[in-house]
Amino acid sequence: MTSPLNVPHSPVRWSPRLWGTLLVLCGAMFLDALDVSMVGVALPSIAADLDLTTSTLQWVVSGYILGYGGLLLLGGRAADLLGRRRVFLIALGVFALASLLGGLVDSGPLLIASRFIKGLSAAFTAPAGLSIITTTFKEGPQRNRALAIYTTCAATGFSMGLVLSGLLTELSWRWTMLLPAPVALIALVAGIKLIPHSARDNTRGGYDLPGAVTGTASMLLLVFTVVQAPEVGWASARTLLSFLAAAVLLTVFVVIEQRTANPLVRLGVLRSGSQIRAQLGAATFFGSYVGFQFLVVQYMQSLLGWSALETALAFLPAGVLVALSSTKIGDVVDRFGTPRVITAGLTFLVIGYALFLRISLTPQYVAVILPSMLLIGAACALVFPSLNIQATTGVDDNEQGMVSGLLNTSIQVGGAIFLAVVTAVITAGGGEGGSPQAVLDSFRPGLVVVTVIALVGLLITLTGLRTRRRQETVVLAKSVPVTAEEAEPERVGVRD
Repeated sequence: MTSPLNVPHSPVRWSPRLWGTLLVLCGAMFLDALDVSMVGVALPSIAADLDLTTSTLQWVVSGYILGYGGLLLLGGRAADLLGRRRVFLIALGVFALASLLGGLVDSGPLLIASRFIKGLSAAFTAPAGLSIITTTFKEGPQRNRALAIYTTCAATGFSMGLVLSGLLTELSWRWTMLLPAPVALIALVAGIKLIPHSARDNTRGGYDLPGAVTGTASMLLLVFTVVQAPEVGWASARTLLSFLAAAVLLTVFVVIEQRTANPLVRLGVLRSGSQIRAQLGAATFFGSYVGFQFLVVQYMQSLLGWSALETALAFLPAGVLVALSSTKIGDVVDRFGTPRVITAGLTFLVIGYALFLRISLTPQYVAVILPSMLLIGAACALVFPSLNIQATTGVDDNEQGMVSGLLNTSIQVGGAIFLAVVTAVITAGGGEGGSPQAVLDSFRPGLVVVTVIALVGLLITLTGLRTRRRQETVVLAKSVPVTAEEAEPERVGVRD
């Protein structure tokens, strides 16, 4: 094994067509992430215009999460089986139509339905787009650079969604729904011309329909239960029975995947320590950030009295830092390796969250908020691309869609679960309807939970650092050339 510090770095040169392909895929990922965050600031205006109750309003957000998180496993495998290009383009067209519908509806149920359809389409575009990159760009510096740019666009979209939403909501909330439609259509037209055709996975034994049904049903029910639990009660009979049903479906899914010849998810990939760390790292990283953003938006608007636009601008430094670093992260990963880069990023994340615990009822942007935002921006720039690189490295081309679906499922399910946990902690604090100080005091336990979630992710990543050091020590002690198997001990593309 060669140390990352000694790997010769060859310059990455891409043709205009390759750049165009990457730009289309980045545009779609940007839209997916943009749509997740952009609706948040517009919710009060939506509620007022459509006369929605709080319980109905939360489904404008949860409907998207349900479609996205519940169908990612199916979307990832569909890309492998039906062709990545075909799945990506069809889903992108559906996303554009659903965006147009969402901006024109005049009732809450129709808006929620359009959000669910958008989430469903994103569940197919996200893993298909990621697998197109990993099968188009050669593993190593080229793929690392492409993934760094791609995932940075996602992080930037998530950050910039708040800013754009603040601006567009001043005109009308409908513009926050309509904006993605023309952008998606432009990306669709460009994608038809630029995205290369991909081979299908020739599955002679048939498709894993029982696995698709049970896997999708278990994820849909899990996400549905999690987003409903804060409202109906975590200990209610409905919540407990739903969790039990989701666990039963998931168990049946695992049994099916172990016995079928062509599984929806080949469970052998999870025998890799690096793969497990990538999945758990993605869940804790995104879950902690979603909880943090939810808390911060409430703090700035409810307690500090900031407008939607002022709140959005407070997040801007993090988004700018992520955008400026997009072309450099690939080189950093090439030099230091994903475990070290993820460790550094999660360390920044934990420190950023911990610093935010110093907030008070008096705005302290320069002393408290800005340092936290810069640290969190640096964490997003380092962690998100590195997790994607770690999850897809060493995976066979015919399983890239599956692994991409797994990673995105971890991200969305982690976000749904940890946001629900943070919401429950805040509610238990009893600050709602109380004095400003009581509300602030109810926020602090939520911030502690967010920090602990990120710390758990950091500790999981540190186990990978120890494993890497042991492997390098063994290699340095050898006096004979290292075999391919020794150099890649955790290659997950090898069949069982």
